[in-house]
Amino acid sequence: MRTVFLGTPEAAVPSLNALEGIADVVAVLTQPDRPRGRSKRPAPPPVKQRAVDLDLPVFQPTTNRDIVPILSGLGPIDVAVIVAFGMLIRSDALTVPHRGFVNVHFSILPKWRGAAPVQRAIEAGDTRTGVTLMGLDEGLDTGPIYSIRSTALLPIETTGDVLDRLAVEGAEHLQSMLVDIVAGRAIATAQVGRSSHAPKITPEERLVVPDSPAEQLVRKIHALSPQPGAAALLDGERFKILRARPVDDLRATGPGALSLSDDRLVMGTGTRPIELVEVQPQGKRAMSGREWARGRHGELGVLR
Repeated sequence: MRTVFLGTPEAAVPSLNALEGIADVVAVLTQPDRPRGRSKRPAPPPVKQRAVDLDLPVFQPTTNRDIVPILSGLGPIDVAVIVAFGMLIRSDALTVPHRGFVNVHFSILPKWRGAAPVQRAIEAGDTRTGVTLMGLDEGLDTGPIYSIRSTALLPIETTGDVLDRLAVEGAEHLQSMLVDIVAGRAIATAQVGRSSHAPKITPEERLVVPDSPAEQLVRKIHALSPQPGAAALLDGERFKILRARPVDDLRATGPGALSLSDDRLVMGTGTRPIELVEVQPQGKRAMSGREWARGRHGELGVLR
């Protein structure tokens, strides 16, 4: 098979590895390099880094209008595989590969169509998630489905945890079905059921509202972890919370108030307290809540 791969983040890398093992990957398309870290120097996305390691040609279109000329210049393409590419594919590009585009989508479609399916599933308190292998059409994750693999979504998992699992599951799913899809032996069926939208995370959504219910806060914290991270202000500086859990055996003095109780960092909420299991103060590494609290040597403060 002559294929093209389109993807950007770390979660797309396992699918690129799987595809490279079963097909002739003639090109990889990924997002442009973006400023990263404190230096703000442009850094390549993970898919580009892996493509370079595999000695594959890399293209970084800046708009979706650039995709058709790139694909058209590659010669005959049997199928294009897309995983978290981060750019909508125009209708004129969909018809360039002989079998169109196959998308590895990290949700159980038609639920959570859009840019942040795992984040929105965790935020909503879903108990299951999965990977959908689907054909791409002009809509937003509305194409026909080849197959779905479902898995439990655990209350202790962050978006990072879940994406690590689904990335591997999606790659295995792709590897097991792509040959049959290209050969026409796998039949895709229309999506059935109520759909929901998973828009990208906005900067405003990062802010923790301490007087919210404990369970809602924990879901939000896990949905935004590890990036961009749920955050509040402590002594005028940004303070990220990366993992948390509700607790019934400890007390807190009020919403946002921090205390070290039974060697655990606890924050008050609008209902019961939550333990801040992992945090990241501004300008510092991620650490356990216990470690951070011990380093304060006194008053811990109030998150606002």
